[in-house]
Amino acid sequence: MIARRFTVTGRVQGVGFRWAAQGEAERLGVVGRVRNRTDGAVEILAQGERAAMDEFASWLEHGPRFAQVADVDAEPVEPIDVDGFEITR
Repeated sequence: MIARRFTVTGRVQGVGFRWAAQGEAERLGVVGRVRNRTDGAVEILAQGERAAMDEFASWLEHGPRFAQVADVDAEPVEPIDVDGFEITR
């Protein structure tokens, strides 16, 4: 299991990004949480098997249909203690 914090910038708020990320994470068996930041970015804490996390990271590069992703920053974090994948705000 690996855990990462993703920061996604671009046109990523108001386009269903959090809900789509939740659906993609659940499909892949990735757990964690996603939130909108006040600076317009979306932040995701996610944990899963390496292959699932790699696929999730690839999905984040484009996001849902109406998103316009400019950049995805990923950094390793300590394992998180969470069940499922939730939208926190």
